[in-house]
Amino acid sequence: MASRPITSWQIDGEAMETLSRVLDLPPENLIKSISAVPISRKEEVADFQLSVDSLLENNNDHSRPDIQIQAMRLAEKLKCDTVVSEISTGQGTVNFKINRELLTKTVLQQVIEDGSKYGLKSELFSGLPKKRIVVEFSSPNVAKKFHVGHLRSTIIGNFIANLKEALGHQVTRINYLGDWGMQFGLLGTGFQLFGYEEKLQSSPLQHLFEVYVQVNKEAADDKNVAKSAHEFFQRLELGDMQALALWQKFRDLSIDEYMRIYQRLGVHFDEYSGESFYREKSQEVLKLLDSKGLLQKTLKGTAVVDLSGNGDPSSVCTVMRSDGTSLYATRDLAAAIDRMEKYNFDKMIYVTDKGQKKHFQQVFQILQIMGYDWAERCQHVPFGVVQGMKTRRGDVTFLEDVLNEIRLRMLQNMASIKTTKELENPEETAEQVGLAALIIQDFRGFLLSDYQFSWDRVFQSRGDTGVFLQYTHARLHSLEETFGCGYLNDFNTACLQEPQSVSILQHLLRFDEVLYRSSQDLQPRHIVSYLLTLSHLAAVAHRTLHVRNSPPEVAGARLHLFRAVRSVLANGMKLLGITPLHLTSRRQLMSQQSPIDTSECFSPKGKCLNSLKLFQNILLKEN
Repeated sequence: MASRPITSWQIDGEAMETLSRVLDLPPENLIKSISAVPISRKEEVADFQLSVDSLLENNNDHSRPDIQIQAMRLAEKLKCDTVVSEISTGQGTVNFKINRELLTKTVLQQVIEDGSKYGLKSELFSGLPKKRIVVEFSSPNVAKKFHVGHLRSTIIGNFIANLKEALGHQVTRINYLGDWGMQFGLLGTGFQLFGYEEKLQSSPLQHLFEVYVQVNKEAADDKNVAKSAHEFFQRLELGDMQALALWQKFRDLSIDEYMRIYQRLGVHFDEYSGESFYREKSQEVLKLLDSKGLLQKTLKGTAVVDLSGNGDPSSVCTVMRSDGTSLYATRDLAAAIDRMEKYNFDKMIYVTDKGQKKHFQQVFQILQIMGYDWAERCQHVPFGVVQGMKTRRGDVTFLEDVLNEIRLRMLQNMASIKTTKELENPEETAEQVGLAALIIQDFRGFLLSDYQFSWDRVFQSRGDTGVFLQYTHARLHSLEETFGCGYLNDFNTACLQEPQSVSILQHLLRFDEVLYRSSQDLQPRHIVSYLLTLSHLAAVAHRTLHVRNSPPEVAGARLHLFRAVRSVLANGMKLLGITPLHLTSRRQLMSQQSPIDTSECFSPKGKCLNSLKLFQNILLKEN
């Protein structure tokens, strides 16, 4: 676990000085060995722990005495003060419990003051240089409908770009379209044989998809069709105006369709690039490879780069066809060189499925042997395959069909509620909740793992889902809308000493560690797990720490706590690419003139049993 900087929590006084003196280590070395203690539902835990084993890693004493004995000896030498109220030992740790009122005041003030930057101003990130980062993601194939296979690249790349931007880096988001290659030879020939201009204008990607399927079948049976396709692509490579005009039409129509999908997903790009941009520069790469003696001709007339140096077939990368036209790898080499000249990046991240792992290994290796030392700044973030993502209509899994199905199912879940129609935009609400469900299911595990998609799991009433996150945020937002104006000026820390409050405060304390872990391995699962736990803690607190009918001091303190939870929840959701839900309607459906009944929605431990029912209960409360 990443260490938690404690100086920002005012613990750099007597306790830190004592630790520093006893261990004969500077305070900054201690910070690296201290972390927040994960919350426990079974018992109250300390706030921070000092890992004795971590301290001894840098100790020149190779005898390494028993860790537990060392922890106990150290704890005996330390004394409580106005900040540290209790010192104890754990498994190889010295644990510190912070003065509860100080903990409450400091954490809540920090969350409110830092706002969207909470956790990002941590000392974990101090001193880290701001970098120029290029993220290439999504990259659908032009003239083909946006397949769900590109969904993972899109949402993962968006998350990585969001996180890097939040940390203050200069991020350039590139959509590198698959807009060149032999498939356009097939498509150009196919459109000439089977295409209709009227269908192209009315439903461009659907018509092009149908044409592509049909011409592939014809090319498999008729060598003349395959030959025509090859000749069409050669004409493209040579700059034939007529062929290029048709290709440009396909490209423009495709991008228009994609941008509509990206708008629904809440994703944007700084640059729409593509393989076609590098058809000429790829020839320059071939010449450069040849001049360096790296290009080898095969008996078939193709050109390859031998990465093994001894002719190992498994280490050969083909960079030119026998007719002299470029390949995917050649164009990727040209694109990387061009981007370094254009952006002078410190890091370039490619987000694609794990099937392209070898391709990127070869591209990076060729760049290295060409003399480009900056190739080590290039990183491939691979992900596994989603299996079983099918709509009710059949097996063709186009992303737009999936998004439509998500929205439809959410609307159906809400259809039985008489007040749903009062929402200002029920379709948008349904889509945002559905997208959250989709993203959370995708991000809960390791990105590299394949997983079986399940519609039932996305909208399940039991378990940790994006639906639960959205409804938790909506419920907390409604509290602020109803009570916030008169209470959020100041608060009494003594009113937030219940176990439920303390657990939330301890968990809020860990947010920067979670951000740090995700920034190191680019895995969103750390943030997902944190937000789901925060939501469960909020659910328990919402049931037991009532705002209505409480004394003003108590109500104000609890509103501050819930406001902090909602703020951190929103921050994390936005990093994941989820738009937090703010539910409003013409009849103020979020009003809580009477308490919302959550008794059927939570177990005694606060586990959400029926998040859809919870949301329905929220919607049913009217002025």
